[in-house]
Amino acid sequence: MPANRRHFLASSAALAASAALRVHASPTQAERAATQREDPTPAGPKPLDILILGGTGFVGPHQVERALERGHRVTIFNRGRREGLFGDRVEELVGDRDSEVGAGLSALEGDRRWDVVFDNSAYVPRHARDSAELLRDRVGRYVFISTVAAYNYDAAPLVDGVRVADRTSPTHPAPEPATERVTGQSYGPLKAECERALLAVLGDRATIVRPCYIVGPGDSSDRFTYWVERLHEGGDVVCPADPGKVMQWIDVRDLCAFLVHLSEQDTSGVFNAVGPASTVTNREALWGLRGFASTPTTLHWPSAELLDELRFSTPMFARERVDRRTDGSSAMAAGLAYRSMAETVRETHAWWLEQSEQRRSRPRGWPSRELEATVLEKLLE
Repeated sequence: MPANRRHFLASSAALAASAALRVHASPTQAERAATQREDPTPAGPKPLDILILGGTGFVGPHQVERALERGHRVTIFNRGRREGLFGDRVEELVGDRDSEVGAGLSALEGDRRWDVVFDNSAYVPRHARDSAELLRDRVGRYVFISTVAAYNYDAAPLVDGVRVADRTSPTHPAPEPATERVTGQSYGPLKAECERALLAVLGDRATIVRPCYIVGPGDSSDRFTYWVERLHEGGDVVCPADPGKVMQWIDVRDLCAFLVHLSEQDTSGVFNAVGPASTVTNREALWGLRGFASTPTTLHWPSAELLDELRFSTPMFARERVDRRTDGSSAMAAGLAYRSMAETVRETHAWWLEQSEQRRSRPRGWPSRELEATVLEKLLE
C-alpha cells in the first residue's frame, strides 16, 4: 500500500476512534505525544528578541506561545484592543499602522533593536514599506506572512491538468488603478506588492512565507470549523462541487513553529507553507473528516450548477476555473513539519466547544440547515 494512502487511512482511523470515544476536551499529554510530529529544532536555541507586528488575532497568539516555549523574548505591536492577553509574559507597544509614521509607528522609533520581526498585519504596500524603512537598521531578520493568493496561477505551469505554483512562480502585479481597499480580488495582488516593497528595502534580510488556508483552534473565519462541526454531527451532508480537486491547508501551530524555526536559523528566501504532506483531494479530505462523525453519515456531491442556482456556498472549498496546487517542498526541506489531520480536527472541535454559546450560535459564513435541505431535496429528486 502506498505510504500516502496508509497515512490517509491512519488519519481516518484516528478520527473515527476520537468520535467513538466522544473526545470533547483537549488531548492528554500521552495522547498528544502519540500524534505530535517531531519538532524540527529540538535543541535549545539562542534567545532572540522578537517583535510581532500584530500578535492578538488568529496566528499571533500561537506565534507568541511558540516563541515563548523556545525561550525567546517577545514584544507585540498593535492597536491595543486586546491588551493584557498574555499577562506580563510579553511587552506590549501600542500604535496604528494606518496612521502616519510619525504618530502611528512612534512606539517603534528610537535606537532599540530586535533580532527578528514577524509581520502579520501588513495588507497594503504602505504598511510594509513604512515599517521596513523605520526598522531597516535595527532588525536582523524580517519575516513577512504573505499568502499563496499572491501567485498568478494562470501563469503557473500546467501539470496533468493542474496549475502548480512553486516559490519561483510569478506573482500578481499591483492592483490597477492603485488601491488600498482589500477585497477578495485585491487581497493577493496587494500582498504581492507588500512583498516587493519589503524586498526593495531589506533585500535578503526579508523572508517571505506564503501560507494557504490556515486552520486550527482560534480560527475566527469559521471556515474549517464548519466542516469539523458539520461532519461531527453527521447525517446527510452537502459537499463541495469538485470532489477531485486538490485541497491544501496548514494547522496554525505548524505554521507558527515553522516561522519561529526560520527565525532561529536566520533563513532567507520564499517559502510556501502549505500542507498536508501528501496530496489530498476534496473527496479524501471530506472522507477523512467523515471519520469524526458521531452518527451515520452520507456525503452528497452536487454539481456546481446546482450550488450556484441555490446560492449554496461551501466554506473553504473555493471553486476555480482550473484546478491549482502550491508546491511546498522547499518549506518542508527548510523544516516545515505537520501534525496529523486527526489532531487538528479533534483540537479544533475542543476549542469550538469552549466558546460561549453566543459565539457558537453566530458562526461566520455557515450555510443554513434549511438551505442545505433544499439542496438535498433537489439533488435527490
